[in-house]
Amino acid sequence: MPIFKRDPLQIITFNSYGSDAHFYLRGRALEDESIDLEDKSWFRLLINTWKRLESDEVRNTPLEITLPNGSIVKTKTNYKGYFKVKADLENLKEYVCNEGWLTCEIAYSDLNLKREIQNNNKFPVKVLIPSKAAEFGVISDIDDTILYTGVASTLKWRLLFNTFFKAAKSRLPLEGAAKFYQMLHRGVSKNSINPIFYVSHSPWNLYRYLELFLKQNDFPKGPILLRSFGDILKRKPSSEKPRKQREILNVLKTYPDLSFILIGDSGEHDPDIYIEIAEQFPDRIKAIYLRSVNHKKKIIRVKGLLDNYKTTPALLVENSEQAIAHARNSGFIK
Repeated sequence: MPIFKRDPLQIITFNSYGSDAHFYLRGRALEDESIDLEDKSWFRLLINTWKRLESDEVRNTPLEITLPNGSIVKTKTNYKGYFKVKADLENLKEYVCNEGWLTCEIAYSDLNLKREIQNNNKFPVKVLIPSKAAEFGVISDIDDTILYTGVASTLKWRLLFNTFFKAAKSRLPLEGAAKFYQMLHRGVSKNSINPIFYVSHSPWNLYRYLELFLKQNDFPKGPILLRSFGDILKRKPSSEKPRKQREILNVLKTYPDLSFILIGDSGEHDPDIYIEIAEQFPDRIKAIYLRSVNHKKKIIRVKGLLDNYKTTPALLVENSEQAIAHARNSGFIK
């Protein structure tokens, strides 16, 4: 009998997206280290943050995804425990709920792992399949767009403090952001259920933390698109587009008949990414909203970009009410 019991296995699934004939699904197979996202003790917060970043992955392990129609899609984790599936299927919309979510189930294929597997080896995963009645989609940044992080602070010390020493339940959204997103989600008819996609430079290790923050603050449910922790430290060729930009382009490619509103902030690279995308797809980007961060040089730079940009409406806003007023005048919301 082993002296130290090994942690049971789990599969963390990331809410993803697809269409009637295609879905795009990601997640990670990990040991379950019992992370408590609601613990507010500073010491426990530090321990839980360490657990999120120092995860024990289940490498090179076969998995299988069961769809509501009984068909099975097979995949395998990589050396970091991640899996990514792109599958072409048919008539997926037959199985979505009223909000547009398709529920699947993922499991370990190998039952001889000699490890306890949580949830009887059944892990639900949801895929967003937008309705054809959607008026538009929304792609939004998270950091300093709806959640204050301090990403523009000197040496990013505020970002580190907020990430390591604040529980998701103690983080506050930027004022009026949830109200604005719910209005965009409902659209003019208030019945359209316009899809919302959240993108961030944060690592996948923070997925459940960010998911809890969005849920507890009444933001519309939507796919959260992050990046591998290793990608943050990796030097990239100058010709390679930022990960966030590639994720946005994937969404646009998946829904070629849907137009989008892009929402970000003036703190980092959102203005440059969004302007480049809008110039590439001028007929599909309805508007760009950039929340102004408290950084004089960055604001001046962004104002200079917007002064020379005429492709689509683009606003640098101080608060959500300014964005709401413009969206209402533009006919995006009631």
